[in-house]
Amino acid sequence: MPELTKQRPKYLALNEIRLPVPGFVSILHRVSGAGLFLALPFLLCLLQLSLGSADNYQTYKAIVGHPLAKLVLFGLCWAYLHHFCAGIRFLLLDIHVGIEKEQARASAKGVLAVSLGLTLIVALKFLGVF
Repeated sequence: MPELTKQRPKYLALNEIRLPVPGFVSILHRVSGAGLFLALPFLLCLLQLSLGSADNYQTYKAIVGHPLAKLVLFGLCWAYLHHFCAGIRFLLLDIHVGIEKEQARASAKGVLAVSLGLTLIVALKFLGVF
């Protein structure tokens, strides 16, 4: 009698995978951590310019005032806030708080909402809206 085996796919179609919200948050946590690590030289350079001489400070203001630099800084702000909020979520999961399916889904949605909301508040504050 021939053995029935399930045919395995020959390739993995990443665009067809339906990732749940907690998985999406997990991937964003890794991406934000990598982005923050790679941005450290840029941020340290900005810090050095801001603390240096008056001429260096004017250079810092010119760089930070550029719209593309503002966009990058807002992206890094979101990366930091998302990484922070997701890190707290993962620490809670490590001590078995919120590991049920619905609680994990709700906490993942909360991480996304809080990190985006805080980023919006920081951006509005930085732009001088309030």
